Amino acid sequence: MKIDNSVGSVSGLPAGDSRQRPGKSASSPTAPAGDKVELSSLSARMQEIEAALANVPVADAGRIAEIKQAMAEGRFQVDASKVADGLIQSVQEMIAAQARRA
Repeated sequence: MKIDNSVGSVSGLPAGDSRQRPGKSASSPTAPAGDKVELSSLSARMQEIEAALANVPVADAGRIAEIKQAMAEGRFQVDASKVADGLIQSVQEMIAAQARRA
């Protein structure tokens, strides 16, 4: 009986696929010197945007100082209806985002 070695795929992998299974190591512990990794243009652009956003302040330091001063002086008033409206709007946005993903 002759064994046919011309099988096109094994376990769903195309012929010539040299990927390693998790937990298995390659024959050498380091990658060959000629290997290189290239990022897609979208990935590179996302890294550029992330770097640019790292320099943008998250909050208005002047406004924070005003609020701290008002709190220290007892002038800061919380409008419960505005807080409630903001929470409701946030929840509605989260629900809408989940519905779009589904």
